[in-house]
Amino acid sequence: MTAFQALDLPEVILVTPRRFGDARGYFCETYVKPLYAANGIVADFVQDNESLSALPGTVRGLHMQAPPFAQAKLVRVLSGAIFDVALDVRKGSPTYGRWAGARLTAEGGEQLFVPQGFAHGFCTLAPDTRVAYKVDAFYDRASECGIIWNDPDLAIDWRFTGETILSDKDRILPRLKDFDSPFVHSNG
Repeated sequence: MTAFQALDLPEVILVTPRRFGDARGYFCETYVKPLYAANGIVADFVQDNESLSALPGTVRGLHMQAPPFAQAKLVRVLSGAIFDVALDVRKGSPTYGRWAGARLTAEGGEQLFVPQGFAHGFCTLAPDTRVAYKVDAFYDRASECGIIWNDPDLAIDWRFTGETILSDKDRILPRLKDFDSPFVHSNG
């Protein structure tokens, strides 16, 4: 049976699908809409994305899209390993500015659900890491925004101590204290 575990931020859910193995390898169901919805993952996924990071220490994030193009994500690793992070950026949230993270590996098959209103990022922990994720809104360049990955106020432990590799756009993202979040926590 697929296991669902809420992390320190209860909306961020670690999913471990059950694998059925034999001498040939294994089979697993990586997404079953009614099962996931019954366990708090309610999203109408419209697009699948994949990235390849050649070197360990590649950081992608912390990214999000502003409403009305906000995206929930369901992230998994196809090869290699990552430390995956979700940061609550919803104004008025009791967990605003807090993050939760999990190690995701190809071997373990774990997935992380990152809801709308959370910035998302990951650091690769192995060479040639491929990450796949479903999103519930299409990419919109004009709504892209983010938080700098190493904001000292967040103190995210990326589980990697070597040199990090970043894109030019990720190097210039603002700190959370300088970010005017477009997200507001709903009390219901």
